[in-house]
Parts: sequence; structure tokens; C-alpha cells
Amino acid sequence: MKAIVVTEQAAGTAGMRLMDRPEPQASINDVVVQVHASGFVPTELTWPSTWTDRLERDRTPSIPGHELAGVVTALGYGTTGLSVGQRVFGLADWYRDGTLAEYVAIEARNLAPLPGDIDFTVAASLPVSGLTAWQGLFQHGRLQAGQSVLAHGAAGAVGSMVTQLAREAGAHVIGSGRAADRQTVLDFGAKEFVDLDKDALEDVGKVDLVFDVIGGDIQKRSAGLIRAGGTLVTVVGPAEARPSDGLALDFVVEPDRSQLSEIVQRVRDGRLRTNIGKVSTFDDAVAALNPTGRRKGNTIIRVRP
Repeated sequence: MKAIVVTEQAAGTAGMRLMDRPEPQASINDVVVQVHASGFVPTELTWPSTWTDRLERDRTPSIPGHELAGVVTALGYGTTGLSVGQRVFGLADWYRDGTLAEYVAIEARNLAPLPGDIDFTVAASLPVSGLTAWQGLFQHGRLQAGQSVLAHGAAGAVGSMVTQLAREAGAHVIGSGRAADRQTVLDFGAKEFVDLDKDALEDVGKVDLVFDVIGGDIQKRSAGLIRAGGTLVTVVGPAEARPSDGLALDFVVEPDRSQLSEIVQRVRDGRLRTNIGKVSTFDDAVAALNPTGRRKGNTIIRVRP
């Protein structure tokens, strides 16, 4: 099969190559999925799991990509809940070969059924950004209706999902970003916009939840905005700053079938819009994953036409 492969961490995305690799086999509780569309998170190539296994042994050449949408072609021993020929989407394990390939072996529990009226490209854009937003807001942030949320990077893949899900949950959403992002952030449902280059972040006032995808100085300043009992949730590693009278939590997104089903249902009925910046064919994927300008939204690779 064709797959995008990386062998050198120092090379970054420039070290990606489209190569022939053996087709994967389904282990116990696995399925093999014929990948129709795959997502890619730019920071993947800095993650230890891309390069080593859980025992820290080198596992290169490795196939990156963890978001996928496709069709089940084989079941491993003991696999239940899915069937051959079923449309699925989901999030692949960090330590296994990923989804920038024609086929991937993946634990069945990491996948959810994909309704027939949702395009594979749309579905492949949902797992990382959708699950990250959902888990940060509701599992870790314990967001309630009537609360206020400061969503950093609100025009991005994760931030736009945070904005929409928080708004739907009845929260007052303040989105941050660059000046050029203002209308995009408001269109996704934020009630206010903060230009991080020009506006004083402290003018936002007190909020119940900060969803941080930036870190650094922005995270430190944001910690001071959290009212008593509030929460700072971050996805960029251990929090460098903590609210004086609240919580600071960092987390890594996890696969969850029921949450994926909730997310895709919101896409079906129009409550949630995807944020796809670029769609590329598999043959042009290496170039697409090495952009010369700023990334906007998700980059999706159509593995099958």
C-alpha cells in the first residue's frame, strides 16, 4: 500500500516521503480500515509517540496521522461492535502507525459509525479538534450554561470547535486571535473578540473557563482572569500558571466513541460546522503538509479520490 512515512525527527515535515509499505493486519480487537480521508496535526512530529513505542524503543519508519474516515475491510479476533463494509471515523492510537496510508489497523473502540450523509473529508476533520474541544469543555472544564469562556485561537481547528460547543451549551464565549480572524471567530459564535496583538487581554474581565491552545505569556496572563472556582484548561503541556483561586488542568485528547457520535450528530443537524482549511490528494500530500504560509483550519488528505 502507499503511505506517508517519516524516519528522522530533525527533518520535520520536510522529511515526509510517500512510499510503499506492507498492508497492516488486524490484531485482537482491531479492525482494518480502508482510509478515504485523513487528518494531520502539525505538532505530531514533535511527539515522542511518533518516533518510539511505549517502551521508548525506536519504531521508525513510522506513518503519521491519527484522524481518519473510511470503510472497515477486516475484523481482528474478538472484535465486536463493527462490521466489514461499515463506514467509520475516529482517532488512531498515538503509538501505532497512523492514518496517512491506504489502510490502517486500529482498535475498534477508537472508531464510531459514520452516517451515510456525512462526507469522508468532513468526518476526518472532526476527531482531534472535536474531541479536544468536547473533553476540555465538559470533562475537564465542567462547563455549565450561563458561564463565560475565553477561547484562545478561536479561528483555528480546535478553537472554532470550542467556540461552537461552548455557545451551544449556553456559555458566553469570548474568542481570541489575530486581527484578521475577527469575523471568522464571530461567525463561529463568539460574542466578543480579543485581538491578541493589539487589545489588552486583561480588559476581558473575569471568566469561568479559559481554553488555552497557545501557552507561554498568553497562558500566564489568562490565569489571572479566572474567577474563584474557575478553570484553566490547556492542551500545550503542564500549565505554567495557575489561577489564584481555581484549577489549572492539562490533558491529552483520548478516543471516545460516544463523544464522536455526539459530535457528528451536531454536524448532521447543523449545530456544528467544520473548519477545513485545505484538502489535498494523497499524491500531493507531502507538499500540502509543508505549507509556506500560515495554516488555517484542518488540513485533510483525501487518500482515496
